[in-house]
Amino acid sequence: MTARVSVITPFYNTAPYLAECIDSVLAQSHGDFEYILCNNHSTDGSDQIAARYAARDRRLRVVSPPAFLDQVPNYNFALRQIAPDTTYVKLVQADDTLFPRCLTEMIALAEAHPSIGVVSAYRMFGAEVQPTGLPHTRTFLTGRDACRIVLADGIYLFGSPTTVMFRADLVRGRAPFYAEGRLFEDAEVCFELLAGCDLGFVHQVLSFTRTENDSLWRGMRGYNGWLLARRNQLAQFGRQYLAPDEFDRLWRTRERHYRSFLAEAWLARRDAGFWKFHEQGLATVGDAIDRKALIRDAARVALGLAVSPRRLAALLRERARPRTP
Repeated sequence: MTARVSVITPFYNTAPYLAECIDSVLAQSHGDFEYILCNNHSTDGSDQIAARYAARDRRLRVVSPPAFLDQVPNYNFALRQIAPDTTYVKLVQADDTLFPRCLTEMIALAEAHPSIGVVSAYRMFGAEVQPTGLPHTRTFLTGRDACRIVLADGIYLFGSPTTVMFRADLVRGRAPFYAEGRLFEDAEVCFELLAGCDLGFVHQVLSFTRTENDSLWRGMRGYNGWLLARRNQLAQFGRQYLAPDEFDRLWRTRERHYRSFLAEAWLARRDAGFWKFHEQGLATVGDAIDRKALIRDAARVALGLAVSPRRLAALLRERARPRTP
């Protein structure tokens, strides 16, 4: 295989993990790659770690944006630095790692099917292997089939940015590559790209996603961001990839589930950060929390949980003041 890869690691203050990440890339069995380390003005010595590695291996180069950027704009800046002659792009988040045959296996599958634009594989998510449920014989999926499996079957094929590899022409063709100001931009880009290409899935564990560190997604997990993500993905892409009757059935089920979850959160007096997160997430698909509907749903849920009428009345009086739900 002669396909050249641009491997990208954007980082900001990830000194405890960065060396392990870089070592995992340098240990790849496929050696024809450039490795771009994008330092987002770190202050914890991460920049020195990257510089030491770059001094020892000509495939590595360290770049920095002109000023500090939020995470997604920094990722987009890093992706704009790829060389013009690379065929594939593999992003590796600074607290994650690749297993040694990651590039080899992904490139082999992509080269066997020129219509593949996105390649995924199993990953270690902490101690778990994800995803589950995909038949082992399915290594090539049309873009439509792949998106339908994610939306309807709940088999999340896209993992995290570290999980997938993209054809480089697709990366060069989007500016910015990841939509900025979103909550689930890494999934959105896969849904959008797969409207015009196919997906390859390698049935091997090829990457590791760290879960114990203080990442952005770790914070979102406390607010059940995955439930919001599945609901939003169906709202954005369901009509594009599902038959009308299938979409309608799924939408009714998923919206009812999500509204019940919000009602339970209202009864549990979740903090302002919870409501801000869900309001912002819903706003990205043009939706909002309907306060009146929320109170009706909460009453229904409370009756199901055997909350006393007196307690429910007290909650409703307390929450009647105009403020965030």
